[in-house]
Amino acid sequence: MSDKPLVGVVMGSRNDYAVMRSAVEVLREFGVAHEARVVSAHRTPDLLFEYAEAAVGRGLRVIIAGAGGAAHLPGMLAAKTVVPVLGVPIPATALQGQDSLLSIVQMPKGIPVGTLAIGAAGAMNAGLLAIAMLATTDPALQKKLMAWRAARRDEVLAQTVGDDEAGA
Repeated sequence: MSDKPLVGVVMGSRNDYAVMRSAVEVLREFGVAHEARVVSAHRTPDLLFEYAEAAVGRGLRVIIAGAGGAAHLPGMLAAKTVVPVLGVPIPATALQGQDSLLSIVQMPKGIPVGTLAIGAAGAMNAGLLAIAMLATTDPALQKKLMAWRAARRDEVLAQTVGDDEAGA
């Protein structure tokens, strides 16, 4: 694959990287060129608009946006670009990401944001979904994804449970 980023991983603050690291790690594992940036919807709205408006011209094919609290980042990015946006709710407030989930998933008709689970599992799945999207036009990446999934299947099939663990 090219060194030119195909996936943008953005988050509202550096603290969000603790969650968004899962997306970055799976993109690295698959060799998908990506970038990770802090872009705040509330503190740097001009940067957000610039990032979103330049995404197509820079060759980004998917944007993964992690946000906590009011979580406007994914929706605002989606409003300013045609690049698909995957939103990851960050458990950053007393509501542990429930507020972010509702904010991201309740986008108005016409501005879609694919919404993943709260936290690191959602970030990893966002990375895997971005990989699957890219794999529709990249046979080598598709083959890697199929092998990765087969390995996860084999891990489960290799598991055994002893009598003392049954029902636990």
